[in-house]
Amino acid sequence: MEQTAVYRYFIELSYRGTRYHGWQVQANASSVQGEVNRALSTLLGAPTETFGAGRTDTGVHARFYVAHFDSTAAGLENDPKFLYHLNRILPSDIAVKKMYRVKQDANARFDAIAREYEYVICRTKNPFFNGLAWIYQGHLNLEWMQLASQQLTGYSDFTSFSKLGSNRRNNLCKIFKASWLQQDDLLIFSITANRFLRNMVRAIVGTLVDVGRGKITPEDFARIVEASDRSLAGTSAPAEGLYLSKVEYPNEIFL
Repeated sequence: MEQTAVYRYFIELSYRGTRYHGWQVQANASSVQGEVNRALSTLLGAPTETFGAGRTDTGVHARFYVAHFDSTAAGLENDPKFLYHLNRILPSDIAVKKMYRVKQDANARFDAIAREYEYVICRTKNPFFNGLAWIYQGHLNLEWMQLASQQLTGYSDFTSFSKLGSNRRNNLCKIFKASWLQQDDLLIFSITANRFLRNMVRAIVGTLVDVGRGKITPEDFARIVEASDRSLAGTSAPAEGLYLSKVEYPNEIFL
């Protein structure tokens, strides 16, 4: 008996995380993955499950996110009507931007070689950034924050910024770059690594803001990293300022 062909697709999407309890499907809670699964299942006429590039916490946003799914429908990547109807079904705070076929064993999570997050701090009261940035109007020493963040590339153990009780096998990450950029009333922290621990970026930003406030020095920040003790780091920055902004993959997985 001839087997039905199954095709694997990657989708690129963005979402505003305000209404959701993160990406991953959870019992009795709304999630981005749940909405995407329902939309694909409706459009394809068969139960369809997506697998994402990683978790995002409650209230966290994504400018660029990747997920994969399997379907017996061929040629979806070349059908603009499919993408159009998928976006019509999805709620207004989730948008699929692109879809393409990949090799059958390609995995949106495990094949990712780098991820980039951005954290946005708005320095003035601004109704257009309500829920989309951390509104922080106190004094911040950006020079000190920059010095502290640049030290991150010299470390590999980030236990000090890992959520307590996490079941990760290890807390080792390779940070490729980390820096602050000022744009008018915005401070934007950008960090790229091969992987991130749960709550890691928000914990780093919260501690860097402590540096900017003068509560600790850049040298203190380095000692906190080296101590591998979450209790020494600062309070996590609010979720609404965090965005997943890029996920990178090796060329070998694409057709």
